[in-house]
Amino acid sequence: MTQRKRAGAAAIATAVAVALTMGLTTASSAAPKSGPNDAPNAQPSRAGSPQEADRTERGRHSVTLVTGDRVVLDRRGRVTGMVRAEGREDVPVRVVRTKGHTYVIPQDVTRLIAERRLDRRLFDVTELSRGQYRDRTGTDVPVIVTYRGAKPAARAELHAEADPTVRATLRSVNGEALAVAENRAADAWKALTRPSTAGQLAAAPGVATVSLDGIRKAALDKSTAQIGAPAAWKAGYDGKGVTIAVLDTGIDAAHPDFAGRIAAEKNFSASEDTRDRYGHGTHVASIAAGSGAKSKGRYKGVAPGAKLLNAKVLDDDGYGNDSEIIAGMEWAVAQGAEVVNLSLGGGDTPEIDPMEDAVNRLSRDSGALFVIAAGNEGPYASSISSPGSADAALTVGAVDKQDALADFSSIGPRTGDGAVKPDLTAPGVDIGAAAAKGSIVEQEGDPVAAGYVSISGTSMATPHVAGAAALLAQRYPDWTGERIKGALTASTKPGKGYSAFQQGSGRADVNKALKQTIVAEPVSIAFGTAQWPHGDDKPITKDITYRNLGTEDVTLSLTATGTGPRGKAAPKGMFTLAADEVTVPAGGTAAVGITADTRLGGSVNGGYSVAVTATGGGQSVRTAGAVDREVESYDLTVRTLGRDGRPAPLWSSMLIGYRTDMFKSLTGKDGTTTVRAPKGTYVLSTDIALPGSTEEEYEGSDWLMAPAVELDRDTTLTFDARKAKEVRMTVPDRKAKQIDLSVEYTGALGDDGFVGVYGGTGDGDRGLRTAQVGGTGRVEATSTASTVWTRKDTDYNTFHVREGGFYTGLKTHTEKSEMARLNVRQGASVPGRLGVLATVPSHTGSFTGAERKLPRTTTVYVKAKGARWSQYFMQFDAKGDFEAGYYADERKYTAGRTYERTFNNGVFGPHLDEYSGIFRDGDDLYGTLNPLADGAGNHGDSLYDSARTTLYRNGKKYAEEKEILDYTGFTLPKGKAQYKLVTTLSRGEVSRLSTKVSASYTFTSARTSQETALPATAVRFTPKLALDGTAKAKATMPVPVTVQGSAAGKNLKSLTVHVSFDGGKNWKKTTVRKGKITFKNPGRKGTVSFKANVKDKKGNTLSQTIVNAYRTR
Repeated sequence: MTQRKRAGAAAIATAVAVALTMGLTTASSAAPKSGPNDAPNAQPSRAGSPQEADRTERGRHSVTLVTGDRVVLDRRGRVTGMVRAEGREDVPVRVVRTKGHTYVIPQDVTRLIAERRLDRRLFDVTELSRGQYRDRTGTDVPVIVTYRGAKPAARAELHAEADPTVRATLRSVNGEALAVAENRAADAWKALTRPSTAGQLAAAPGVATVSLDGIRKAALDKSTAQIGAPAAWKAGYDGKGVTIAVLDTGIDAAHPDFAGRIAAEKNFSASEDTRDRYGHGTHVASIAAGSGAKSKGRYKGVAPGAKLLNAKVLDDDGYGNDSEIIAGMEWAVAQGAEVVNLSLGGGDTPEIDPMEDAVNRLSRDSGALFVIAAGNEGPYASSISSPGSADAALTVGAVDKQDALADFSSIGPRTGDGAVKPDLTAPGVDIGAAAAKGSIVEQEGDPVAAGYVSISGTSMATPHVAGAAALLAQRYPDWTGERIKGALTASTKPGKGYSAFQQGSGRADVNKALKQTIVAEPVSIAFGTAQWPHGDDKPITKDITYRNLGTEDVTLSLTATGTGPRGKAAPKGMFTLAADEVTVPAGGTAAVGITADTRLGGSVNGGYSVAVTATGGGQSVRTAGAVDREVESYDLTVRTLGRDGRPAPLWSSMLIGYRTDMFKSLTGKDGTTTVRAPKGTYVLSTDIALPGSTEEEYEGSDWLMAPAVELDRDTTLTFDARKAKEVRMTVPDRKAKQIDLSVEYTGALGDDGFVGVYGGTGDGDRGLRTAQVGGTGRVEATSTASTVWTRKDTDYNTFHVREGGFYTGLKTHTEKSEMARLNVRQGASVPGRLGVLATVPSHTGSFTGAERKLPRTTTVYVKAKGARWSQYFMQFDAKGDFEAGYYADERKYTAGRTYERTFNNGVFGPHLDEYSGIFRDGDDLYGTLNPLADGAGNHGDSLYDSARTTLYRNGKKYAEEKEILDYTGFTLPKGKAQYKLVTTLSRGEVSRLSTKVSASYTFTSARTSQETALPATAVRFTPKLALDGTAKAKATMPVPVTVQGSAAGKNLKSLTVHVSFDGGKNWKKTTVRKGKITFKNPGRKGTVSFKANVKDKKGNTLSQTIVNAYRTR
């Protein structure tokens, strides 16, 4: 893990190239909004994590992709740039936003993603921006690589070239979890891939998959009776002799309900031990197998006689990596667990991710049953979490005490194939169970008895089923997990009015399951997809096999009840049984066919589900099934022709829907491919490789755009590179060199459909050719082009906007009289540093900055009319490694006028604006204090060596994190209290200025109903300094002093300032007069430090210290 950190709103990143590109592609119109989750603590969050998105908006930050490319994001999480890995400067990039996530996908990885060899989440910058990744792997790239064969050469090459940290060896999936240092990510990528075709890459020999080592989160007196546990206990079944592994936040072994119950424990999480500081795992374990001792049996778990394995796979904030959880699974199975409870999960994808793979393999190889939460993202369709989405998982949704489906319970169909999930439901609303002493759940849950609290979630439903499985395992010790799963799903009680996608087969009933001698195989039926149109659909028949585990023949009466996509009954005859009755011989099997006839759906398309109920012999067997009746869809054929008029050998396309979630990468042999997509309006963006491109040397491409493909019939589109024309943009200086030429497209379809595509880049050596294919129809289309030219210390930036379509070539010239002049000073306090300054127009999504030595002043000309311009500055060391970066927000300029700006110079220190401060939302405290904003007030990033934030409550130390507040947070008790927050950082290598910055804040706070700004103040010192951060020795120095935040203006009660000339060892009070302090600088090579103490009129205080604020020369 990298040691140096970054202050500001960013994670460390290493730059190995200095060309930056940015752009946005969105396809979010059809994405569901975030669903309600009224269940408190159902999915425990990292302190402050509910505000991750809001905190991202308060500052610019960056993430490193597995390719080694670094993506820069703005305050709102929008992609604003990329620092390209060496050798990847010319690889086109697509940026797609859908369902609230932004993906940055280089063109050469699209085939690997399409083949499901490469995890698309590795390019999901929204996901990668989550603070939990930084907490675990710092700025390293967390991946899981699986291999083919015992000793693949690719593994040895990967370790030799990139030297990754092995976080875990995962034998169940023949893989390993790795943390790849950001400055070695490009080396790792080269070892994992090989050149292929069409400007694409293939996996290196021996590499099976490359996936993100993702983050998962943690998703009884009446509830045990609800599933029939008391009757099971009365019959003598309490789980004795069975082991349940709880993979969670730990178990409070000191709670009386677990005395002598925990057979073994092991910590796999980022926490220091197995202690449950969050409380989620203790609550889950209590539901599954707590003894109820402290409550005299009232809050006894479902299987109170079972032993427990405590596998702590989630940290003290309720989060864990995929690899940590997989390692916990492997350990649990090795310890002999018959049942494994995972009340956790994360987003699912169509691919089989490493977590799902591990569940399937371990279930098959060990016979254990993995009982997994469906997730708390309901009631929206296809919201089942992974790994609950695994085939082998017994996936559990939640109902309340009246068997009504909980509104937070995730529902199917399963992403990718439309299969039935969840498998069943169990009580998960207001469940009382054991509370870990001192934990967050104890503080936040609703007390129901001493040592017990009530919380809700599918996390609570899952251990009900895990406990039920333990009772079955006790009665039938020779049963496999698969058999237990079949018995539990067969014996459920159906909820009224719910489809199989909502409840699976129904609510678990363990008393019935214990008596169950008839089970169905498979547990659920997948009919697959019937392609539109449906008039000629062929009926699909599947068999349900009934297995009789008893000693007497049983005759079953069969019924099938279908439900349509809108929750109404399916048309009569859509699901039919081959027989209404079947006799299953003792110890044998009997099969009955069930047919789905999708011709009968009329005009209603989508997912249809069926529940087959077989009754007889005093028991019933329930089986769920589903078929996807495809919505109106058509074949889209893409033909590509190169500049020679022949089928293009190297090409790729991206199909993006305006009002659908369609986002698909296309390529194919002989210049052609066909894809099926729902009726709708799409963008089809196509790159056709330039002549001379080969598998190893990709020379670039012509970019052709079809901005409005109306797919209402089978359609063929031809993209002919011969129709592309040159884009040429020139500036006044004929001796300047063009370093960037970029084009971008955005299109809107009404108020609910938007797509934007950033495409190819060119420069003075290669140029760029573009063409529009077809018309724009109902789409409001806009295209922008931008360019950067440079000569010595002067940059020229101009742009062009085209309304009504995409460019088929462009020729434009900007005169100097149309431009404003910016004199941009760029500082550096240590020698040998390089800088990149990029100037960006509001209309476009691309920019490039030239690399120059620091410190220096650059003259920048910008086309003034029709745009607002922002600027980005980055400092690199001599090796090209990123050290600091700052940005200035958009503003207008007037042609002919001159403006001044400074980046990266002292005094660096805390800075507050409308987005910054300390905040509380409910009981989560977090903040953005910008502790190393530069002297001009620009926010940004800087590496630092160490940091610490300590919170005191009513005079006592409450919590501490080894991080600045901008990257951490705290969960507080709800009551009103006096707080002191102390945050400090130190740095030395990247800057000789502000080598230690600390601030201490006092305020009063209690639980809030919404995000609320707490009192916070910053003091800014703004002396005039040379660009190396120095001032003249022994000179009289006036230093303006500005108070920001809650004590600003008329709210200021008192302000005192001290100055130190020995690095903060001794301080001298200095009077503030007319907004400034004045003193005599020390001699040559001296330093000046500042300390300020502030009190506002409400009694809130700040004590701020900046050591070595500037130096003397």
